[in-house]
Formats: sequence, structure tokens, C-alpha cells
Amino acid sequence: MAESSIAQKGQIALVTGGGTGIGYNIAKALSAEGYVVVITGRRNDVLEKAAADLGAATGGTVRAIACDIGVAEQVAGLFSKIKAEFGRLDLLVNNAGTNVPAIPLEEVTFEQWNGVVAANLTGAFLCTQQAFKLMKSQEPRGGRIINNGSISATTPRPNSAPYTATKHAITGLTKSTALDGRPYDIACGQIDIGNAATDMTSKMSSGVLQANGEIASEPTIPAEHIARAVVYMASLPLEANVLSMTVMATKMPLVGRG
Repeated sequence: MAESSIAQKGQIALVTGGGTGIGYNIAKALSAEGYVVVITGRRNDVLEKAAADLGAATGGTVRAIACDIGVAEQVAGLFSKIKAEFGRLDLLVNNAGTNVPAIPLEEVTFEQWNGVVAANLTGAFLCTQQAFKLMKSQEPRGGRIINNGSISATTPRPNSAPYTATKHAITGLTKSTALDGRPYDIACGQIDIGNAATDMTSKMSSGVLQANGEIASEPTIPAEHIARAVVYMASLPLEANVLSMTVMATKMPLVGRG
């Protein structure tokens, strides 16, 4: 374990949606391992505070760069800044995502659908595309990409069509990225997260709709567990890859019939 920690000193990581929730915890864990961490998101004030707090907590270098990852020009600008300031990128964590309220499929507006697709899928693709360009050309060549797939990448909740559709698509993007990255020493894996305790899952304890129509509370787990799993995935040499990992609350109603 000591060898991998030494190897990670000074490596550059980008965490999208890194100012809050799971992304914040991932950024904190990576910074503690010696990575230079860039966090990005749409709200500059949130990012700047997060970067200051993370740097104070870990003693590491954490850089905030605001970006709407659903906009191609902004993503290109983000990676241009990373290349100019750090010269390379060793790890991309495609974590950013959003959702809409749990409403019947036929009530989802076109604007809501497009918003979820832009944040959850288009943003991950655009960041992956720019990471490929940088990772293929840098010396030493290569890098790693880790996608936040969510439990919804395999199993939907009721009234979750936009979110579930994008997360299923992330699985396809992960596999295509892993395949297309092979010749260039770019590894790609996916972590599917079940009920990590964040603002997005704050309603779990008070009860959420189940597939049988009942309302039931669900257990959650600290987001730190997710961060530790990401650090493990990132610690592997590029010749090894965790293609898919599920980290979930043990008693959440996923396996079996609830």
C-alpha cells in the first residue's frame, strides 16, 4: 500500500461535481492520498469554499475551476486550463449528476429530460473525450477514468426514467471507453453506488416509493465508503482495472424482491 501511495504523489485528478456530496468526499480522499485535485461544478462560490476546506483538511493542493460540463465549449476550456497549469491528467472521476422529482414518466418535461441527459451523460462523454485527447498525448502516456454509474445503472426506481436511462447509458460509455482506451493505456471503470448519505438521499430515512407501491425507509451508508472504493480503483497500475464495482448499503432493498 505504501508503494501505491508514493506513486500517487503529485498525480493530477479531476473530480466533476466535486464541490458537494459524493464528489466532495472523493476529492478529499484523493487529496489525502497525495493527488493534486481539481474539482469542477457550475457554482463557483461552492467550489471555492470546498477547495479551501479540502486543502485545509488534507494539506494538499485542491484547485476549483467552474464549468458546466453539459456545454462542450466550457469542457474544452476546463481541460485547456488543466493542461496549461499541470501539464497532464492522470485520473478523471465522472461524478457529476442531477435528477428530477419522482414523477410519472408522462409528466417529465422535455426541459427536465434534457437537463438530466446533459448533466449525467453528455457531460461524462465530453469530459471523457477531452481526457482521451490529453491522456493519449501526454508523457508518460495514459490515465484512468472512473464513472459514477449508480445502482440505477442496472435497476430502476419507480418514476425515474430520465435518471435511469442516463445511468444505463453510462455503463455503455464505460465499456466503450475501456475498449477504446486499451491501445493508449487508458483504463476505465465504473462504481455503482447504492444509498450513500448525501443531500440527494436525505429522504431515504423518511421513506421512498418502492416497486410494490409501498413507502418504506431505506438504510444509507457514509459517503466516505464510496471515496475509499474510488481510491482503491485509482491505486491500481494501468495494467489492471476494476471494470465494475457496486458499493451499497447492505440492507437496501435491491437484491431479491425487496
